Amino acid sequence: MEHGSYTDLSKSTFSLMDEDHTFANSVRFTLNQDPRVTFCGYSIPHPSENRVNVRVQTTGDPACEVLKDGCQDLMLMCQHVRNTFEKAVNDFKTSKTEDHMNI
Repeated sequence: MEHGSYTDLSKSTFSLMDEDHTFANSVRFTLNQDPRVTFCGYSIPHPSENRVNVRVQTTGDPACEVLKDGCQDLMLMCQHVRNTFEKAVNDFKTSKTEDHMNI
């Protein structure tokens, strides 16, 4: 759910259900790398609620578009980490197989 102004689309607070510090801090980090973002932070209203509020303020672009872009960038980063990890595991397994064959 987006809480913002109809007159100034560059500032909005997004209430995201079923999320916690893991996602919120990751998206905050990603958005703060974007030159269009002037401020990004998050809060968790209550520890027993599975909800985070993410505040995004931009230099003029719509905050919802910048948030979408940030989530896509985060997804690409996660895919890169996963691919790198899987390659390292496969390389390790291959090297262990070769070591056993040299005995």
